[in-house]
Amino acid sequence: MNDTTPKTLVELLKTAVSARPQKDVLRFKQDKQWTSISAENLLERVRNVALGLYDFGIRKGDCVAMLAESGPLWSISDYAILSNGAVNVPIYPTQPAHQVEYILRESAPKLLLISTARQMKRVDEALKKFPDLHIVPFQPATGNIENVIPFSTLEENGARLHAERPELYDLISSDIQPSDLASIIYTSGTTGEPKGAMLTHSNIAYNATAAGAFLEIEPDGFMLSFLPLSHIFERMVLYLCLHRGVQINYAGGIETVAADMLEVHPTLMSTVPRLLEKVYARMQKNASDKGGLSKRIFDWSLTVARRLGHIYSSGERVPPLLEFQRDIADHLVFEKLRTALGGRIRRMVSGGAALPVDIALVFSGAGVPVLQGYGLTETSPVIAVNTLAHNRIGSVGRHLAGLEVKIAEDGEILTRGPHVFQGYFNKPEETALAFTDEPEADKRWFKTGDIGRLDKDGFLFITDRKKDLIKTSAGKYVAPQMIEGLLCQSEFVEQAVIVGDKRKYVSALIVPDFERLRAWAKEQGIEQKDKTDLVAERRVSDMIKGEVNRLTRELADYEKVKRIALLPNEFSIDGGELTPTLKVRRRVVEEKYGSLIESLYSGGGE
Repeated sequence: MNDTTPKTLVELLKTAVSARPQKDVLRFKQDKQWTSISAENLLERVRNVALGLYDFGIRKGDCVAMLAESGPLWSISDYAILSNGAVNVPIYPTQPAHQVEYILRESAPKLLLISTARQMKRVDEALKKFPDLHIVPFQPATGNIENVIPFSTLEENGARLHAERPELYDLISSDIQPSDLASIIYTSGTTGEPKGAMLTHSNIAYNATAAGAFLEIEPDGFMLSFLPLSHIFERMVLYLCLHRGVQINYAGGIETVAADMLEVHPTLMSTVPRLLEKVYARMQKNASDKGGLSKRIFDWSLTVARRLGHIYSSGERVPPLLEFQRDIADHLVFEKLRTALGGRIRRMVSGGAALPVDIALVFSGAGVPVLQGYGLTETSPVIAVNTLAHNRIGSVGRHLAGLEVKIAEDGEILTRGPHVFQGYFNKPEETALAFTDEPEADKRWFKTGDIGRLDKDGFLFITDRKKDLIKTSAGKYVAPQMIEGLLCQSEFVEQAVIVGDKRKYVSALIVPDFERLRAWAKEQGIEQKDKTDLVAERRVSDMIKGEVNRLTRELADYEKVKRIALLPNEFSIDGGELTPTLKVRRRVVEEKYGSLIESLYSGGGE
């Protein structure tokens, strides 16, 4: 990065606006119509909200919490908080009420921005514990609620203050330093209470500008954003888009993504493997429903896509015969997939969890490059990512320029550089444990908690979470996420959790895709029943066990799933089995389904 690269997020905003003042930088749906906000209008609204916060009494270093779904008001509020030198404390809109209470208690914000009356009602019991906390709802609040300031009032107060003191916004926003704290982001954690990762302006600004340059993101593209902005991944990507001149389009929600893609025609999307798995499963289902020749053509096309994916990944030249087959498969199948994704996707960047290799191969071979990356909240977040020029499928790419990565003796991935956080808020002991013990603070390595390896070309491969590794009673280490990713490639598997620590063999808890399963059951003449009866049906469990055996046949014997149990209900955030970022809380699963797991190992067995 050169000296003109923004060092703070406020500087990033201002330079992006000055470079393209008339450009429509944000788009969102309002009354079923796409509405645009230009760069200069974005800055004006940010200024007014920032001055409204200042008028209320928000000053540099103060915490402001935000509990809201993603959308333009989230981004406007975020930039406004940062412009005051204040600290944004985002809370997931799906975070359980007791965790919301914990975050509010620990971070002690001066103000809480909240999206809807529905959100206020959802966390009402938690909010009652903070009678002096002022609340700013994005939408007009109903009922008699104390300490409420409408968002529109905040913005109007800021506009009035700007008219009185037109120099004030530049005065306060120019005081932001790269080392200033920008955000405390509470990691969802698969165990224990949330921890607030402290990220500075320079941490996040570096990551946004370095990742944009590394990925060679073209200006004038179109981003469709559907992941939560309360997570640093999507939030950083939106900073990246603003910096690179990419228009940001906010999806209406996960349920509208498919329709939004057809309207926005995005060139860029950040995604998670689960969305791609659902698209893949839908493709398989449609082909299966048609049957006959259509199904055979589809299966042949996927074989062609996988071969192409392998060749693209290795950088080899496509043989003439495969080029010919690609043209046919493209006309018959691949073009339909690209059209369903909007027709002009240049890259989809996948993070959050391991991307199944088969899905990456199929999408890449079909002309939809899926670039897997890797990072953590504590690393702002991106450490490494694949690129269009160098997409080694199965890896998470090479590390960004300007940071370091190495593998410890026990296989743990270590990193250091400008992306690494400042520590956990009010948790010095946990902070110390997160780093290697070095005499000089700037020489310390952050311990990611992930196990991995670097190949000879510098591509990073993730094996598993260090604490998630299963050790069988025979002393063999098993990586559960890798096996779970394989199982979820089945059109009949919605979710899977591998168990078997200190046991003789590996087993799996599986939540079927009930829509697909019911269709299969009907074909087999199995009487349509509720979910509980369906998972208890022997023919169903035999069929899914056959799927498991097929998908894991290449694994070592000690990694193969010997027994399965089918569950009638999905793992969920509300149920406690998933974190807000959809990672499995294995301890919760093992406690909740303890008796069922025990039954998989009783009565002899293998």
